[in-house]
Amino acid sequence: MTDATPDDSTKRRDVILAIDVGADEFSAGLVTARGELIDRSFADIESDVGPQSHFAALASAVLAQREQAVQHGVRIRAIGVGCPGEIERNCVTVSPAHISAWRSFPLAQHLHELTDLPIYGDLDAKALALAEGWLGAARGVRSFATMVVSSSVGGGFVIDGELLDGRGGNAGHLGHVIVEPGGRRCRCGARGCLEAEASGTAIETITGRRIDEPSWDIMRRTGRLVGRAAGMTCSALDIDLVVVGGTVPESFAATFYNAAQEEIDAVARVGHGAAARITPARLGDRGPLIGAGAVGWRGLRRALRARQRSTGDATPPSGEQPTVDSATDAVDAPDAAS
Repeated sequence: MTDATPDDSTKRRDVILAIDVGADEFSAGLVTARGELIDRSFADIESDVGPQSHFAALASAVLAQREQAVQHGVRIRAIGVGCPGEIERNCVTVSPAHISAWRSFPLAQHLHELTDLPIYGDLDAKALALAEGWLGAARGVRSFATMVVSSSVGGGFVIDGELLDGRGGNAGHLGHVIVEPGGRRCRCGARGCLEAEASGTAIETITGRRIDEPSWDIMRRTGRLVGRAAGMTCSALDIDLVVVGGTVPESFAATFYNAAQEEIDAVARVGHGAAARITPARLGDRGPLIGAGAVGWRGLRRALRARQRSTGDATPPSGEQPTVDSATDAVDAPDAAS
């Protein structure tokens, strides 16, 4: 399935082929250097199939977008991926919790073999941090956190304009902050992790109900637990904004956010600055692909810088022009250079 937005102004522009590994579906889209999502395709994530069957579904969406790129008259420069963790840097391998057949699956290699394009990947919540800092709810904010509360729970931290990567690229795993000591056993082996108590998978297991059919009590409880983790993050990192997206908050809406804010007010201590607050991701269902696109633009920009350092030449080779600049120096939120 494709969702196209034809626009003659996109002709002759460069794009990233963005990929998001979502809770229920794979999606792929074309993202310009200004953050415009000009087309997208989807493929369902089926249960009880093997790793190659999952990749075949993803590949169908990717190939559909390569065809759409021709129709739009744009050039694909690279692939950007947002995926739930854990991952190896640039999605060399991925192990999303909700796709049991993908354990250390070599996603980057498969995508490169399919497309012969450079592959840049990151955690879905870190990708969302790039998107929301670039064009969304955290635009102009130098320090903030993001959370994705879906089939699993992830996070991303931006401090003084820099997206934190961590030792292996997995910084931000707020899903493994313990919010209920002695609580439910998490897949990581600990008890009471946020992911084991408040992810969509956990909620359905606890209640026996789909997350789009919640009770008021479970919406409040989930909001409080997410707010608890968000509040501790604000206190630890001296930040005052947490942007939250994912299928759970989208389903639970205001009841979730009100409970989360109440918990943040109770636990967050950020000195003499503004009170910490939680807010929905502003980019809606476009956010994951815009974030994956931002990962791709960020990767290209870093590769260009590395090449310039290695050659000692600040000028790209003849015929090649840099297509992105940075809205904030370290986050590398892309913008058009031309």
